[in-house]
Amino acid sequence: MEVGLHALGIGAGAQRAVIDAVAVAAESCGFATLWSGEHVVMVESGSSRYPYSADGRIAVPAAADWIDPMVGLSFVAAATSTIGIATGVLLLPEHNPVVVAKQAATLDSLSGGRLTLGVGVGWSREEFDALGVPFARRAARTEEYVAAMRTVWREDVASFAGEFVRFDSVRVNPKPVRARTIPIVFGGNSDAALRRVAARGDGWYGFNLDGVADVADRVEFVRARCRESGRDPAGLWLAVALRSPQVDDVARLADLGVDELVVVEAPPADPRLAGTWVSDLADRWLSAADRPSSR
Repeated sequence: MEVGLHALGIGAGAQRAVIDAVAVAAESCGFATLWSGEHVVMVESGSSRYPYSADGRIAVPAAADWIDPMVGLSFVAAATSTIGIATGVLLLPEHNPVVVAKQAATLDSLSGGRLTLGVGVGWSREEFDALGVPFARRAARTEEYVAAMRTVWREDVASFAGEFVRFDSVRVNPKPVRARTIPIVFGGNSDAALRRVAARGDGWYGFNLDGVADVADRVEFVRARCRESGRDPAGLWLAVALRSPQVDDVARLADLGVDELVVVEAPPADPRLAGTWVSDLADRWLSAADRPSSR
């Protein structure tokens, strides 16, 4: 099992010097992927419930810097040469899908095919309101946007006609590096989110799960939905982040068939400390991942 690091894009992790230092150290130490999430806007107060905490509140202060993940990951890609880069997650229904397809293919091309596009439907009605995007039917919008983006990547001259997006005979270049596609993993831990993974995803990014038992339940659910539709669940790439991970969880996650444990941590504000900070994380987590599982 591989280990990724979700550390960049917010607070100290939004600073150029910290991004460079963490990225270089993470690649050197053997982390598989560097993840960065998104919120276009944060609100001072609102009624929307954050689905990844017990109290329904997001831990990131509204005043914190939170950079655009596609821009931030372009700096990660420029500072490195082999480590994977991933949005975890980009709130796809808040964006024009043709623009996202162009941005993603550009980043994939410039990084040498290292991008995984993690997408989610969003949870903050106030954020959608600020962007002038309907909150209702955002899941259907997301699924259609994914189909449109894959069409743009696959076809030299692309046309698409849907409820939310349509275009006719357009060229969008460059194309992604790997067989004209980019892996799309869906975020979300709910039954509806996992049905989306099974139906349309290349993988799943489960975020802030309570523990290994919670992961086991969600993994079995998505695999059952795959089997119901005649899809081989082994084709799904599974990445998970736990709320309070323990070293002993690594082997248990590997036994479940999880492909990547994503460690969520905030980097030090001083870039001179980044190397030691990443190295300490690697000593803890990569060593555990290298141990044989019972599978």
